[in-house]
Amino acid sequence: MTQRINISQLTPDGYRKVINLDGYAAANVEPMLRDLINLRVSLINGCTFCVDMHSVDLQAAGVPDRKIFSVTTWRESTFFTPREKAAFELAERITLISHGGVPDDVWERARNEFTERELADLVLAIGTINIWNRVAISTLMPTPPLEQAAEAAAPVTA
Repeated sequence: MTQRINISQLTPDGYRKVINLDGYAAANVEPMLRDLINLRVSLINGCTFCVDMHSVDLQAAGVPDRKIFSVTTWRESTFFTPREKAAFELAERITLISHGGVPDDVWERARNEFTERELADLVLAIGTINIWNRVAISTLMPTPPLEQAAEAAAPVTA
């Protein structure tokens, strides 16, 4: 596949705004939780570029492979905390917003795990990864070659 357009080159100001929003989310949502949410949303949306990136990021952060592989089956998995599961459920409902919105019971489970400020930041983080997925899928952003992704995930040694 050939990338259709490079949005970062064609609209650098707009692209920077999305990067800034992503930076806000990165600074205000726990890093591992954010990467798990980014992976889950990217799996739902079918974004190869983002699935690759966030899987590699989680591996580089030391998250066990089995936990990464279980993001798709989080409901049945024992690898996730109640907080992570509440975030996954909220992320799924926001991502699939046209399928009935976010029901009150889903919101309540999230509210039991997060403060209002954390919930607000989580909603912004979920919205941001959905933006990235739509940019990457619609423009056919290419994933890096396997060798490059493996090098990025490899621990740095002195």
